[in-house]
Amino acid sequence: MIKSDQRPLYLQVIDRIKQDIEDGAYETGERLPSEFQLSKQLGVSRATLREALRMLEDESIIIRRHGVGTFINSKPLFSSGIEELFSVTDMIKRGNKEPGTNFLSSSIEKPSEDDQRRFYDEQMDDMIVLERVRTADGEPVVYCLDKIPKHHLPDYVSHEEQSMFDQLEKNGNTITYAMTQIEPLGYHERVSEILACDPETALLVLKQMHYNEQEEPVLYSLNYFRADKFKFHVLRKRVY
Repeated sequence: MIKSDQRPLYLQVIDRIKQDIEDGAYETGERLPSEFQLSKQLGVSRATLREALRMLEDESIIIRRHGVGTFINSKPLFSSGIEELFSVTDMIKRGNKEPGTNFLSSSIEKPSEDDQRRFYDEQMDDMIVLERVRTADGEPVVYCLDKIPKHHLPDYVSHEEQSMFDQLEKNGNTITYAMTQIEPLGYHERVSEILACDPETALLVLKQMHYNEQEEPVLYSLNYFRADKFKFHVLRKRVY
């Protein structure tokens, strides 16, 4: 039962459910009792409970599956400030996991008009196109599609290094910043299957163009992150 204090009841319900999760009363993926059972157990109205559950869903602490029930969501394993530029390898290491790579394909292709436009190079001849799945302790967590003008990696060998950042740096192209576009995505027919996602598991897509110290575009990447494994945040400052 909720012990009433001065705060609104729905906030107390939120704290109680969070504490129950922390104490192990509910496991990741476990279904919560029905609204009727839970409201009776906590001693609050169903309207109060629904407001608390709505806010817990907004925080991604629970997930509602229509017609099935409400479940405890898994905690993201990796968290990073989006203003900080890390390779996927470094992000996984910072989450105290062992990074790995499953190579899907590696090829030299002729650039499309879009590619030439992205890299501001109409004379570009060849482009390295690399398709990989990044793993954390053997579990697939990120699908990566990388495009690099061949002249930036003339001696490229696909399976030697895990981090493209490292390979580029060895060839005199230290990446200093990236322009990033973030898009949420639901189930993707190919990528979700590759990453062993449940149908309810969303993806976060980062489209990034990386620049070297000379402000030349050197790497374009499409990274599909499992939204249940990764969380990105940003520090925003008020401008006066």
